[in-house]
Amino acid sequence: MNGNIPVLQVKGSCLAEAWERSVIAAYREGCDIKTEYDKPDDPPSKDCSITIVVEDPLAEPLIHRDMPGGLEDLQEYVMEVLDGIKDHWVRDPDDKDDTRWEYTYHQRLFNYSVPGSGTLYDQIEIVAEKLAKVPYTRRAQAVTWKVWEDNTCYDPACLQSIWCRMLLGNDDTWFLNTNVRFRSNDAYKAAFMNMFALIMLQKKIAGRITKLSGRKVIPGRYVHQADSYHIYGSYIDEFEQRFLRMYDERPFEDRTYRYEDMKFIMDEAIPGILNKVAQMDNN
Repeated sequence: MNGNIPVLQVKGSCLAEAWERSVIAAYREGCDIKTEYDKPDDPPSKDCSITIVVEDPLAEPLIHRDMPGGLEDLQEYVMEVLDGIKDHWVRDPDDKDDTRWEYTYHQRLFNYSVPGSGTLYDQIEIVAEKLAKVPYTRRAQAVTWKVWEDNTCYDPACLQSIWCRMLLGNDDTWFLNTNVRFRSNDAYKAAFMNMFALIMLQKKIAGRITKLSGRKVIPGRYVHQADSYHIYGSYIDEFEQRFLRMYDERPFEDRTYRYEDMKFIMDEAIPGILNKVAQMDNN
C-alpha cells in the first residue's frame, strides 16, 4: 500500500459498456478507504479516481439492466435534471429550519444564483450561445459549486462542472464533445443514472446549438471524470451477489436494454411521474 489513490481509465463504445467496465474496475483496482457516512461496523469502500470515456454516447445498448431503480426511476431522474420538476424542493438557504434539498442539478445549471445579485444564470443557454458563435471556444462550461454554501452544508453538490467543445467531422457535421466532472460519485448506485441524464443533456445542448447556429451538431464523445468513484462497503456483498453474478452468468445483450426499445415505456411514465411529484407536494 503506497498511500496513493488509484487513477483509472476505462472506455466503452456505448454507455452501458463503459459504465459496466468502470464499476468492475473500481471494484477490482480501487483502494480500501473509509467514508464520512460509514456506520461503525461497515467495511471500507472501494475507491479510485477515474476517467470514463463513452465513445458514442447515443449508441445502443444505452441502458444497463442493473442500474439503480427501474425505467420509470430513470425517466424521473432525467426530468429532474433536464426539466427541473423538483427545483421547488430546494431549501431556502436563509431559513435554518428549512430541511428540504440543498440543491438540484437543474437549478444549479439552468438557474444559478449569486446572493445579492438578483440575477439567475442559465448556464446551459450560455454554453450553447458561446459554441454557436465560436465552436472551438474553450470557455463553454457550466459549474455547480457555490463557495458560500457548499463548504458548510450537509449535502454539497457532487457534480462540479460540464465543459463542452466542438470539432468538425465528416459531411459538415459538428460533434459536441463533453467533459463532466464529479467530486464524488457512487459508482454502483448513482453513476449510471447521472451519466444517462447528462448524456441526454448533451443531446439537448447539441440541438440548441443547431437551432442557434444553423449547423448540424450531434453529440461527440462523452467523458465522465470522478475524483472519488466508489462502491460503498455497506453494499459490497449486494454488488458481488447481484452485479458480478449477472456479469458472470449472462451475455452482454442480456445485461442491457436498447433505449429505442424502452423509450415508449419511459415516455408513458411521464404523466404518472408528474402526478407523483404533485402528490408529494401536497403531502
